[in-house]
Amino acid sequence: MSGNSFGKLFTVTTFGESHGLALGAIVDGCPPGMPLTEADLQIDLDRRKPGTSRHTTQRREPDTVRILSGVFEGKTTGTPIGLVIENVDQRSHDYGKIAEQFRPGHADYTYLQKYGIRDYRGGGRSSARETAMRVAAGAIARKWLRETLGVEIRGYLSQLGPIKLKGFDWSAVGQNPFFWPDSTQVPELEAFMDDLRKSGDSVGARVSVVATGCPPGWGEPVFDRLDAELAHALMSINAVKGVEIGSGFACVAARGTEFRDEMTPEGFLSNHAGGVLGGISTGQDIVAHIALKPTSSIRLPGQSVDLTGANCEVITTGRHDPCVGIRATPIAEAMMALTLIDHALRHRGQCGGVHTDTPIVPATVR
Repeated sequence: MSGNSFGKLFTVTTFGESHGLALGAIVDGCPPGMPLTEADLQIDLDRRKPGTSRHTTQRREPDTVRILSGVFEGKTTGTPIGLVIENVDQRSHDYGKIAEQFRPGHADYTYLQKYGIRDYRGGGRSSARETAMRVAAGAIARKWLRETLGVEIRGYLSQLGPIKLKGFDWSAVGQNPFFWPDSTQVPELEAFMDDLRKSGDSVGARVSVVATGCPPGWGEPVFDRLDAELAHALMSINAVKGVEIGSGFACVAARGTEFRDEMTPEGFLSNHAGGVLGGISTGQDIVAHIALKPTSSIRLPGQSVDLTGANCEVITTGRHDPCVGIRATPIAEAMMALTLIDHALRHRGQCGGVHTDTPIVPATVR
């Protein structure tokens, strides 16, 4: 099965299924000499793991990661880093009925048509459980970017169904199970999710992710633009149906005088471009947003077909997230980190000796 690897210099290959024995990843290209322990990775895995609140799936997976290779005496060696997380709370019997049916809105039908075989237990390889390894690999990338270059990557839930942000405080993001940056709205979110869960339905969400401290110059022109590869990375996350860089779709109704990011010696006056111009970073914050569709696995009946092509009614049992966006913030952060470290290393390899006398324009006017 191709398409399981990401990156050019810093590469990640993941393997494993939702109800298999384990999930794993091979991370290659990590620079040597960086201190790294399993605890460094577990921080982000704990933020993503299921069963952390009543608003997410109640599958109880500790998501304990083990480093199998690529680290010696507490430091990366420059050789491939092997990672593994064992699955311990599978309930494959919950999926027995859908072995003969296709869940509408899920990958059941497309996987069978492509490969002629599918693992129906929890969605197999198409399950969002696969993203645990992305988060583990992304934690390595985040640590290198932060400690080597001072780049910080943070994300938050910016819309839950019809509920939009009213205020913003980064310190609030880690204080609630929604990754929501306005603590005054948390009771509203809880009430909305309680009602949604009782109804048996699901809802979509929007997640935003921001990288600060990136220097100008990362990215490549034409096909490997930084924003293009970031969009690719974010679109590869399960349930993502839209990606926006910076102000994105707002450019449709904007005028050039409004949307262009004017520059002064004191700094940029705006950041509608999301920190990327011509596929190359400007030194401003790199900003992206993703739209995640409502969970397709719900207990309300839906029309579909079975293996014979006959009409059937599908009711999905088991444990599922009524809103996959609630746990998607660490995944979006990880994919941005993997994209940025790859481009940082590519830039260092190609243009490490480049110097210009033109001063760097500050990211914002201070």
